[in-house]
Amino acid sequence: MSDKAQKELSSHEVIQSYLKTIDTSPGVYRMLDAESRVLYVGKARNLRARVSNYARPAGHSPRIARMIDLTASMMFLTTKTETEALLLEQNLIKQLKPKFNVLLRDDKSFPNILVTADHDYPQIKKHRGAKKEKGAYYGPFASAGAVNRTLNQLQRVFLLRDCSNSMFESRTRPCLQYQIKRCSAPCVGKISPEEYRESVKDAERFLCGKTTDIQGRLAKQMTEASEAMEFERAAALRDRIKALTQVQTAQGINPKGVAEADIIALHMDSGQACVQVFFIRANQNWGNRDYYPRVGADVDAAEVLEAFIGQFYDTREPPRQLILSNEIENPDLMAEALSGKLGRKVELLVPQRGEKAELVDGALRNARESLARKMAETATQAKLLRGLAEAFDLAEVPERIEVYDNSHIQGTNAVGAMIVAGPDGLMKNQYRKFNIKGEELTPGDDFGMMKEVLTRRFKRLIKEDPDRSEGHWPDLLLIDGGAGQVSAVAEIMREYGVEDIPMVGVAKGIDRDAGKEEFHRVGKMPMALRHNDPVLYFVQRLRDEAHRFAIGTHRAKRAKAVGATPLDDVPGVGAARKRALLAHFGSAKAVSRANLSDLKAVEGVSDALAETIYAFFHERG
Repeated sequence: MSDKAQKELSSHEVIQSYLKTIDTSPGVYRMLDAESRVLYVGKARNLRARVSNYARPAGHSPRIARMIDLTASMMFLTTKTETEALLLEQNLIKQLKPKFNVLLRDDKSFPNILVTADHDYPQIKKHRGAKKEKGAYYGPFASAGAVNRTLNQLQRVFLLRDCSNSMFESRTRPCLQYQIKRCSAPCVGKISPEEYRESVKDAERFLCGKTTDIQGRLAKQMTEASEAMEFERAAALRDRIKALTQVQTAQGINPKGVAEADIIALHMDSGQACVQVFFIRANQNWGNRDYYPRVGADVDAAEVLEAFIGQFYDTREPPRQLILSNEIENPDLMAEALSGKLGRKVELLVPQRGEKAELVDGALRNARESLARKMAETATQAKLLRGLAEAFDLAEVPERIEVYDNSHIQGTNAVGAMIVAGPDGLMKNQYRKFNIKGEELTPGDDFGMMKEVLTRRFKRLIKEDPDRSEGHWPDLLLIDGGAGQVSAVAEIMREYGVEDIPMVGVAKGIDRDAGKEEFHRVGKMPMALRHNDPVLYFVQRLRDEAHRFAIGTHRAKRAKAVGATPLDDVPGVGAARKRALLAHFGSAKAVSRANLSDLKAVEGVSDALAETIYAFFHERG
């Protein structure tokens, strides 16, 4: 059927027309609007049966009825099994973000603890991202804070090092960590390799939940040391036992009957939802995190929770058990999909009594309280955005505010920063940093830097979202600066034909005091807000957040530049080979002067790479 013919049909007739061409296979379907934007992605055990339901003219919920009315075409993908359809559905939802699907908006990775395996004295550290380093990984932890607390505890009890290998090799005397009894100073031989390895094993046993065994062994060692009159060693062991006891007390929730599970509880109120996830590993609580999936007013809890689980574990490894606050629509299908992903059985439980039910009740209470706080914050944010629109005479309340700032030291390591705020507060996943590349800029030229940042930002917007349908275009620009900065930005916007986005320059007022800011707009006189106006505080917070982000980005760039060497530019030389070369020759300058045979003698450097390094330095003269 041609596009023209389909446009002449009603939505129900369009959907009905597909029944002639699809069969009873399992698969995934997409419903698209007149502009081919995806409205909804769904799975079906029987595609024909599911589509025939949508073809019915009545009997739908308000949300589904609206979706059907907007449908102008459909797309189908058949799969071998319904399980494959479920996995494909959740993957497409995350990619396409359809308007009518339940959508998990926060997709951050979780940190782990890594005990390295590439050194005689293994390092213990926080790790996030792909598990490429050799060693044992323990996690996931709910947040960086949860990892840091656990690392702190492990250092107090087991005295393991957290310094990098290069720092370890360069030590000639113990560092502060040894002085405050957080490290056994293996770098200067204060502990033998055998004793250190035993401490590492104890730490790994602790992370596996075997704390009772460790305490018993430490107590036995303390008694033996005391009987042998090694009172200093006995006192050190006593301190470690005491620290271990404090750790177990501080952890709070330590379920005896749940070794490995995620506790997932959902609370819904007024068309909003909060999902609370507690991570239980090795019978220990490794933290919790809350999520606020996008839901509609008439979506039921079973659909929300199933969509959350499918999207949450799309790129994550599920535990052996998921303990849920309520049933989902297809528990057996979800369990089969997750089991196939993990390679072993995954259970979905909805407990009614006992310890597991108590854990769910606790998670549910957290979800309820978190959603109440979120709704209160959202109401406050909406009020501030309305006040902002009124203060600056905006035609509409802004949904997306972009705030720009620059940071540099006399023009060096210059960076631009953009932060974003909206109805839900700061949108940190939308923050962007810009390395200033303009070689013709005069050092310290703030106007030139801002021009480069805005030029790059709007060139990309125009290229990637010319019709402004993706929600990435700002409704208001806040610029750190006065009339000159605003004029420069306005000129850039005119160059790109974008003159309908309001902008406000935030300049320090007299005496450069906070609270005396002046606000500059194109073609209007400078203005100020009342000293105690909530909108003024709101703008100050946005400006300060942009400044914080810019300063942090600048410092990171400066630190990287300080540690940079010519080896960073040699093709094929990564961090490990760079360390090996510097350890062998002592400096990058010595590497540049080395002959080919000496380069080939470095451990980890192949003959081909040695020739590349030699050619890199000698062809440059």
